[in-house]
Amino acid sequence: MINNYQHNTVLLHEAVNSLNIKPNGIYIDATFGSGGHAKLILSKLNKNGKLIVIDRDPLAIKIARSILDNRCYIIYDNFSNMIKYVKKLNLLGQIDGVLLDLGMSSMQLNDSSRGFSYIKNGPLDMRMNNTIGYTAGHWLNYAKYNDIYSVLYNLGEEHYAKYISKNICKFKKYNSIVNTMDLSKIIARSYKNINKRSKRHPATKSFRAIRMFINRELEEIKLLLNYIYYILSFRGILSIISFHSLEDRIIKYFMSPITNISSTNLFSIDQQFILKTNKDKKFKFLKKVKPSLNEISNNRRSRSAILRVAQKIY
Repeated sequence: MINNYQHNTVLLHEAVNSLNIKPNGIYIDATFGSGGHAKLILSKLNKNGKLIVIDRDPLAIKIARSILDNRCYIIYDNFSNMIKYVKKLNLLGQIDGVLLDLGMSSMQLNDSSRGFSYIKNGPLDMRMNNTIGYTAGHWLNYAKYNDIYSVLYNLGEEHYAKYISKNICKFKKYNSIVNTMDLSKIIARSYKNINKRSKRHPATKSFRAIRMFINRELEEIKLLLNYIYYILSFRGILSIISFHSLEDRIIKYFMSPITNISSTNLFSIDQQFILKTNKDKKFKFLKKVKPSLNEISNNRRSRSAILRVAQKIY
């Protein structure tokens, strides 16, 4: 099953090179996925180097365990729990670089049984770790209009969240929303009813919003950023690849305390987080990288990717 998935790792060399790999350093790939970044990092380490890989997806962990390398330590958990394992390994303040790729992998999107795709029919699951928690279908069938609207509007930045939410609730009166095509068709009809044509699939934003909600994706990022300082060594590097504005806004605020981002656009960044990250300039922003035109032409999913890199400076 593992070998059936082909995944083009976004900003592969740019992200790994941004870590300024020391051959005997200690690094963390906090979103292992299909292992593209991890394998390249390992190729740059000598026998004394170490790599910690983390993922909450069972299939990703299965792939990680197929890498027979005693320099690699595998953690099956959310990356927000990273500090627990770093403490356990007595490595606080000794990690030379942390890399996160916040995008979906092809093995998740292309597997209809995972429920992430709005064009492939399957159970409406959407859990990154599909062994725990409630599914997207369970939530949708029990959620009230206001809760659905809030998720679609705030997390999906969906302008037609009101119409979509109303149509979801109308559908639920007579039928359960069981699979991905049930939801995809409801959303498509909502767009049609308001005579709205979109260059993207009408369900793109809503599916993304529900997935982010089910997996608490923005909370995961904030939890990690609130303690990443204690994990990294002096001059340690933090490299994060994000794929949409809400993620990137949080990362930009963390790495670049002085910013022109309007406070009206900070739904996902609570005031406590802003104050905590802006209190001291513990990180120096190094660079922002976007995919090349060549990479975008070869992998359309890379077109919205942004790599931001910062360094711990004291």
